[in-house]
Amino acid sequence: MTSLIPAPRRVVAGSGEVRLTARSRLCAGPGTEGVGHWLRTVLWQATGLPLREGREPDDAGDGAIGLRLDAGLGPEEYRLVSDGTGVLVVGGSAAGVFRGAQTLRQLLGPDAYRRAPLDRDRAWAVPHVTIEDSPRFPWRGLMLDVARHFMPKEGVLRYLDLMAAHKLNVFHFHLTDDQGWRVEIRRYPRLTEVGSWRARTKFGHRASPLWDEKPHGGYYTQDDIREIVAYAAERHIAVVPEIDVPGHSQAAIAAYPELGNTDVVDTDTNSLSVWDTWGVNPNVLAPTDNTLRFYEGVFEEVLDLFPSEFVHIGGDECPKDQWRRSPTAQARIRELGLADEDQLQSWFIGHFDTWLSARGRRLIGWDEILEGGLAEGAAVSSWRGYAGGIAAARAGHDVVMCPEQQVYLDHRQAPGTDEPVPIGYVRTLEDVYRFEPVPAELTPREAAHVLGTQANLWTEVMEDHARVDYQAFPRLAAFAEVAWSALPAPAERDFAGFEERMTAHYARLDALGVGYRPPSGPRPWQRRPGVLGRPIDGPPPNR
Repeated sequence: MTSLIPAPRRVVAGSGEVRLTARSRLCAGPGTEGVGHWLRTVLWQATGLPLREGREPDDAGDGAIGLRLDAGLGPEEYRLVSDGTGVLVVGGSAAGVFRGAQTLRQLLGPDAYRRAPLDRDRAWAVPHVTIEDSPRFPWRGLMLDVARHFMPKEGVLRYLDLMAAHKLNVFHFHLTDDQGWRVEIRRYPRLTEVGSWRARTKFGHRASPLWDEKPHGGYYTQDDIREIVAYAAERHIAVVPEIDVPGHSQAAIAAYPELGNTDVVDTDTNSLSVWDTWGVNPNVLAPTDNTLRFYEGVFEEVLDLFPSEFVHIGGDECPKDQWRRSPTAQARIRELGLADEDQLQSWFIGHFDTWLSARGRRLIGWDEILEGGLAEGAAVSSWRGYAGGIAAARAGHDVVMCPEQQVYLDHRQAPGTDEPVPIGYVRTLEDVYRFEPVPAELTPREAAHVLGTQANLWTEVMEDHARVDYQAFPRLAAFAEVAWSALPAPAERDFAGFEERMTAHYARLDALGVGYRPPSGPRPWQRRPGVLGRPIDGPPPNR
């Protein structure tokens, strides 16, 4: 019970337990039927108990589980009571009940995370306890980059389950970049026919001399996307798509060269292939009406696939060299009366802010969209430290804090050469646990614009799900507690207590098949002798 992660707001332990048996029933009250279906399915897989539909828990002998809504609670707030009458989970919405159901699963022990019973004769019990809980932030996110290394659909669904198990609720889906385009756009088939594959891939960090000479790629069909979005919705996770503009667009330009600055003659940068290395490609989208109409067509299909309030448009790391040399871009600057190329990017972003707003959506982008002026209503993902988030909040814009120095999980987890592909800053489990999303410089009114926080998984150095697991866990568990729980100031946080609770949580991760980094360091097969090279200090090869 003391091993719950993320830590609940209030826990009062009792002295007995509720036994679950073949006679136990699960009653999902009005509005909680979806949660009941999910809970019955996962517990039946793990325990073999049918948990048939029944009345609310009013008979201790039945070991009943009840799910119910209570309008007096906040949207994701829940109360779990396990006592002599059974187990009751009450939430302010279905999402709140679902968060409570995740806590119930933790209370049953690590084997409750398995997909088949280890022993059909074992006893299952929920300790008597009262738990009252609610999240600190409404945005508790994980960004997954599938452009650099494609993750097949089953891997994405698995990560949605891992997010749900840690009470994370926003999946930022980075679908396009210089190295690949991963979502089917039916009116522009070459985006996936050409843009989803590259001839080879840099293996390891940017300075590595090694290459994987096999073609790499893949994409999600529109039905795949609909399945992912529906699967996430069942777990009360919003999926925020990212279509990167105007930089990080080489895969699109390779598919449709007219999107690029074709009036700039430069055979080295005007490559017609998907980029096969890391870093920032110098090719950017041309600021033309044709480009705007093209991406409006892309976003029309994206909006049809993703019902989320927010749509991420990237907006980061846009080299301006081509625009400086492009007669077309310079003519556009004069036509619009803009001061420089930064304002040209602001105009580009502002166009899509207006376009999305007219369709009931909100634009969000990386903090570079602040340069040249930020469109009203746009939100900011603050990645270059806290400064962008502070500036945006003070200007009245909503912010998601995801500073690279704290929550970029592609950064190495310890000093030394044992860490696989040791890029970026050293960010230990304790570093992540002591991360504070709300900058101290903000007033209470400004701090109200901090929607929450997000951990980012950039996959240049993560070629498969095992490497993603290693980089994400256990640090994602620490991040989840920072995002959910009302923790004290960073210096006052009980990291030793968190480590003790992680001892039990590692068993849950084992049951889920997560290839996490052990506390003692990487296992022999998690290292890559000969690939590591020297550690690279400073930021990773992107963002």
